[in-house]
Amino acid sequence: MTASTRSGRVSLVGAGPGDPGLITLLGAERLRDADVVLFDELVAAELLSLAPDSAEKINVGKRGHEETTRSQDDINRMIVERASRGERVVRLKGGDPFVFGRGGEEASACVEAGIAFEVVPGVSAALAAPAYAGIPITDRRYSASFAVVTGHKDPTKVSEETRWAALGTAVDTVVILMGMSNLDQLISRMIEGGRDPETPSAAVMWGSWPEQRVVEAPVSQLAARVEAAGFGAPAAVVVGEVVRLRDSLKWFEPVPLAGVRVMVTRASSALGGSGGLVEALRDAGADAVSIPLVQLEPATDPAPLDRALAQIADFDAIVFASENAVRFTCARAIATQNWDALSSADCKVLCVGAKTAAAARQAGLSVHLVGRSGGAGFVAQIRSEFPPSERLFLLPRSEIGREELADGLRELAGEVVAVTAYRSVRPEVDAQQLCQSIASGEFQAITFSSPSAVEHFASLLDAKARATVVVAEGPLIAAVGPTTAEALRSEGLEPDVVAARPGARELVAALADRLRDRLRAEGEER
Repeated sequence: MTASTRSGRVSLVGAGPGDPGLITLLGAERLRDADVVLFDELVAAELLSLAPDSAEKINVGKRGHEETTRSQDDINRMIVERASRGERVVRLKGGDPFVFGRGGEEASACVEAGIAFEVVPGVSAALAAPAYAGIPITDRRYSASFAVVTGHKDPTKVSEETRWAALGTAVDTVVILMGMSNLDQLISRMIEGGRDPETPSAAVMWGSWPEQRVVEAPVSQLAARVEAAGFGAPAAVVVGEVVRLRDSLKWFEPVPLAGVRVMVTRASSALGGSGGLVEALRDAGADAVSIPLVQLEPATDPAPLDRALAQIADFDAIVFASENAVRFTCARAIATQNWDALSSADCKVLCVGAKTAAAARQAGLSVHLVGRSGGAGFVAQIRSEFPPSERLFLLPRSEIGREELADGLRELAGEVVAVTAYRSVRPEVDAQQLCQSIASGEFQAITFSSPSAVEHFASLLDAKARATVVVAEGPLIAAVGPTTAEALRSEGLEPDVVAARPGARELVAALADRLRDRLRAEGEER
């Protein structure tokens, strides 16, 4: 019987979140019998191959918060029109058709047109992404209830009516889908509603795909960690005590840097720690060896910062451009007994980036504005949301801090008091041992997070070590951003890896990609 003489039928089929093996037997059967497949953007190509070669395959999806290639009304019309011709239509949808998949709207369109339809449920990302990350969303030891919510700002405004504050304590586990673009606000609302800021949480990007990545953090820090990792759609967020089980239950863990020995030159701090780069590398399976080439210290002359903190009530806003600016300023405020004045001042706290904002909140400050980018972009955002005309700004920063932010505020008629909160110095390093390790091929990669670290590194190299790092088969040279990359080039060291965005997780991801390319090329040569 041909399509023109048989009755049309619509099958709303859930494809699961990514792994093609998660398709149901009935879903696969419907694909093999399809005349036309209308599929979502993120459906695995292997599933489309199940359909007959004669079947028409049409991409009608979108990714994340991007605009659709076709509106939902257009998709509904296509479904009805093709089924009305007697064709067997498979609407192949990511996850489950009835879990934030608009399957209900498509089914209603069939009802209104008198078209027969069926629903073939799929595995929702709300269940599969946590499961592939080793997180059960219920477990009698930790969770007896869960809620699945969307963080997507739909034009219908339905999402704005979600009672995020109530979700803070209403259920044990909260799973958020399509919430990456405004995760910080959603989490803040839950914390305001009573959710403990230290509640374990995780974000799972590309859940069940080979590219799966997971970030864990106390919920108050998750947005910052997600931004630093360069996470985007598709991703699922889990908030709840069940996340504690991931350490023992994670079973699907790609480790792109397994066995790779990486030298980390990131600055250490007088306040402790060397940032999250070592942690991020180890999470990716690398053997990270920390050899800090820059040491962060308090300002040589703290008097200007002390005076500003003592007069904090006179300022309209304090602007932090980095996590280090936050930490050294707050440490100085505590040391000079100005902490109470700083933490209770009426001046607004403006931060460049989610990581800086998270550091400020962790220190106990209320953050009023989080900049999406630094420099001119942040100045434009301040102008829009916090007009600086005739306002007094305090800008604690590095001894070698750039003037772009301060100059931008001044150009907008704001008065800026820029003070040094910290400085960088060169720590003692065993240059002979360092050069021997490099020349012997001990490291497969070396990471740099600042021009200062690059300059110190170059000054320590002997001829043999330098020859090792400049050859094509030498260790991969990774820079956290373009400024550090330019510093490497000025020293005659061409970077193999430059992170698209600053951040430990972003740098690790870029390094893993480059390493895969190198291994693939070496395999082809053999």
